[in-house]
Parts: sequence; C-alpha cells; structure tokens
Amino acid sequence: MLATILTLLAQAEEHAEEVNEASDLYPHWEELLVGALAFGILFYFMWKWVFPRVGALLDERREKIQGDLEKAEATKAEADQLLADYRTQLAGAREEADRIIEEARRTADQVRVDLQTKAEQEAQASVARAQEEIRAERDRVFQELRGQVGEIAVELAGRVVGQSLDTGAHERLIDEYIDQVADGRRQN
Repeated sequence: MLATILTLLAQAEEHAEEVNEASDLYPHWEELLVGALAFGILFYFMWKWVFPRVGALLDERREKIQGDLEKAEATKAEADQLLADYRTQLAGAREEADRIIEEARRTADQVRVDLQTKAEQEAQASVARAQEEIRAERDRVFQELRGQVGEIAVELAGRVVGQSLDTGAHERLIDEYIDQVADGRRQN
C-alpha cells in the first residue's frame, strides 16, 4: 500500500510539469481504486477497534450519567425528606416553646397567688400578734393602774377614816370597786 502511494506521488511529480488538461480534473481509476482500498482499510480498522471502544466509552459515560442522575434524585429525595423532618421538628419546637411559655405563665401566676396568700396570712398573723400584744399591754397597764389606784384609795381612805386599814381588807375593797367600775363601763 505504501508502495502504491509512493508510485502515485512519483507519477504526480512527472505530470506536474505537463500542462493541465480537462481530463486531469477528474480522478483516474487507479486513484479511485487506491482511495477505495484506503477507505476500506480505514473503515475496517475503525469498525474493528475504534467504534467498539467509542461505543464502550459512550456506554460508560451514559451509565455514569444515569448513575449520577439516580444519585441526584436519591439525594434530592433525601434532602426533601430532611427538609420535611426539619420543618416538622421546627413546628414541634415551636409548639414545645409555646407550651413551656404557657407553663411558665401558669407557674408564675401560681407563685404570685401563693405569695399573695402567704403575704396575707403573714399580715393577718402580724395583726393578730399585734392585737395580742396590745391586749397583753392593756392588761398589764390595767393591773398596774389597779395597783396604783388601790394604793391611792387606801391612802385616801386612811386619811378620811383617820386610821390605817389592814392591807388585805383594803385590797378587797379596791378590787370590788374596780370590778364595779369595769362592769359599769361594759354595760354602757
């Protein structure tokens, strides 16, 4: 084949010197035969080794693209599922936050009511203690006054009578008088 090509090149050089004619515009049957033979060899080589390799490469590429598309679809489906889960969790978190806030409000209201009740009880206890202290102080002062009034009455009675009375009789008289005065006030 190489020899044929070299022969053709040599003939082309010889004819290059000649003047071109109209018949030189069309290929000669030898050239057509060499071209057809070269095309057949090239086609056989391409059909035997190149086309199968190209087909295999195209199949591999198609499978890779198909695999990538399937992976992308799976990833998209997983992403959609994760997004739905995230939205569900977010809604649940919002509901939980609302529940916690409401529970905190109820707890705060209960604590406020408890504190008010406790404060009222302490205030009532303080008022009751103060009233008890007032009663105790009044009774103590009343007892002191009773003793002082008794002493004054004994002294006045001793001056009026001009003599000294015994202390027991004096205290009895004073107690009776004070009881009469206290009963007279209660009745009024």
